[in-house]
Amino acid sequence: MTTSVSIPADAPAATARGRWLRYMQLMLLVIAAGAIYPMLYLRQVYQGTMLDVLAISNHQLGVLYSILGTAFLVSYLPSGWLADRISPRFLVSFSLLGTGALGLWYATLPGYAALLLIFSGFGVTAGLTFWAALLKRVKMIAQEREQGRFFGVLDGGRGLVEALLATVAISLFAWSVNDHGQSRAEGLRHVIHLYAATCIALGVVLGFVPDPESAAAARDDDAATAAGAAGTSARLGDDLRTLIRIPELWLVTAIVFCGFHFFWATYSFSAYLEQDGLGLSATMAGVITTVKLWMRPVGGIGGGWLGDRFSKLGVLIAALLLSALGMLGLVLLPASHTISVLIVLVVFVGLMTYAIRGLYWAILDDCRIPARITGLAIGIISVVGYAPDAFLPLVNGWFTDTFPGLLGYQLYFTYVLVVGLLGAVAALVLKRRLRAREKIT
Repeated sequence: MTTSVSIPADAPAATARGRWLRYMQLMLLVIAAGAIYPMLYLRQVYQGTMLDVLAISNHQLGVLYSILGTAFLVSYLPSGWLADRISPRFLVSFSLLGTGALGLWYATLPGYAALLLIFSGFGVTAGLTFWAALLKRVKMIAQEREQGRFFGVLDGGRGLVEALLATVAISLFAWSVNDHGQSRAEGLRHVIHLYAATCIALGVVLGFVPDPESAAAARDDDAATAAGAAGTSARLGDDLRTLIRIPELWLVTAIVFCGFHFFWATYSFSAYLEQDGLGLSATMAGVITTVKLWMRPVGGIGGGWLGDRFSKLGVLIAALLLSALGMLGLVLLPASHTISVLIVLVVFVGLMTYAIRGLYWAILDDCRIPARITGLAIGIISVVGYAPDAFLPLVNGWFTDTFPGLLGYQLYFTYVLVVGLLGAVAALVLKRRLRAREKIT
């Protein structure tokens, strides 16, 4: 007896509708990611202004960012656990609203003690409740052959949002300070208010947008959660042991750790360009680093597309090596006073760095991690991979305070490029392991 299988007449429409929902959710996640972080990292455009109007030293600024990084570090693992259990819609909305509220406090330009509390709070709202939920949701909505482009769009798209906001912010700063003669403190206050208001508005909007999951999937998740509630601790231990035994997971972790050094170095480009011998104004340095931010959508989306088209690891390795080469140029070329070349290098390193960020989460899909513990895997990778958040601000502050002027930045950039090259080595090892596994299977 032959059994016929009927295909619903509206199947193409349902497929198109599902695709539209996936793309819509990706767009919302991109906007959220692009709006939440710029206020936390104002130093990449306004470092000189921050030191002045907040009346803090390079060391104190380093401490603030070290506290933020440490808060991220502590929250990454529980963030992954949380993302496996709570709706991303709720987590993302809460994160945006909380970050915006802290931003309103930040805009008062408070004393150092209050800044310590604000940056600790940022670590919770942009780390614990946001990061793993964001990455897990993107991985879940991307199909197997879309991982590179979806993560590329995530990083490149959030870069586009950041660049748009940064362009409006630097224009507002220049309008306030240069055109209307206001103090740099007033200009910075306007910038922070812009970012805080954007986060709050997005938090409200996203709070009313449901996650595009089917009712059946939601029921399955609820059933799984209820059935496993009693054995949560035991299951967590088993899941951790499963992940620890995956060598590819640790290679991805090493790549993220080393590649993140390059990204952190870009936060110092504005202050670097303002140093004696280069001597660009705060506004001009801000404009150049804002142009660098516009490379994020190009690098992130372009890197993800090239990774899907050719090889994610191959493109990632090339980006790591080219970033190291660009950093070497920033170390060596100031002696020749070729400002135009240095500006090109700042933009080029930004482009390569954003390509790296657009790819290193996409390669996680090659590690064969069970879907039910993807959030936990993201948490583990983030704990180690983003550890530079905790110590690089202190390293940067030590170099620039101990060796004032260009020399401090040259030594700091040298350290970064050496670590970045180690990331390229880890990527090569991972590529070899994956090839060997393919031959076996």
